[in-house]
Amino acid sequence: MTEPKLKTRRSRVFIIDDHPIVREGLALQIGGEPDMVVCGEAEDVADALARLPAAVPDAILVDISLKTGNGIDLVKRIRARDSTVRILVWSMHAENLYAERALRAGANGYVNKRDATRQVLEGLRVVLAGKVYVSADLASQLLTRLVSGSRAAAGAVALLTDRELEAFNLLGRGLSTQQIAEQMHVSPKTVETYRIRVKEKLGLTTLAELIQRATHWVLEND
Repeated sequence: MTEPKLKTRRSRVFIIDDHPIVREGLALQIGGEPDMVVCGEAEDVADALARLPAAVPDAILVDISLKTGNGIDLVKRIRARDSTVRILVWSMHAENLYAERALRAGANGYVNKRDATRQVLEGLRVVLAGKVYVSADLASQLLTRLVSGSRAAAGAVALLTDRELEAFNLLGRGLSTQQIAEQMHVSPKTVETYRIRVKEKLGLTTLAELIQRATHWVLEND
């Protein structure tokens, strides 16, 4: 008599993205795989932090740009709660600027949204296997930096801290000081401090120059 085959446990994946259509498409793709199942979805930081404990995911797919809050900050908060869950960040933002930040925050991999869905699935499988997933180009850049001892990255913007970059990005999207403060959950005074630091690091002197630089940066990196 032939023994019945045991069902292989499917890895539980939680999706965090602020676009419902994107989440739906990802859920269909992931749910159609024999080794993965979607265990929950969220659109922003607060929503994710509230839903994650009950979802008990093996892996989390996180976008950097969320409805409210920031994906990099969310990765840090998730990692502070759980040291074992696997996290894959995906974004439209430039890999050479954001991928290393995501890894430093505690992510296990980075995928660019311009890549095919199969690379998202590949990335999930790699991080679920306990490894780090980045593109071959980024892996080469990181190794070159490690060997040379250089910390040089993608221009002056790479000198910004994660929070300074977030403020710079929101400014380039046309948000006011108050709106940026609400989005980042800080005071307007803190936003002004970020602006001063960003101007210094980018070699700018006026707010108008900063807004122009931030707007151009957003247009180039979206």
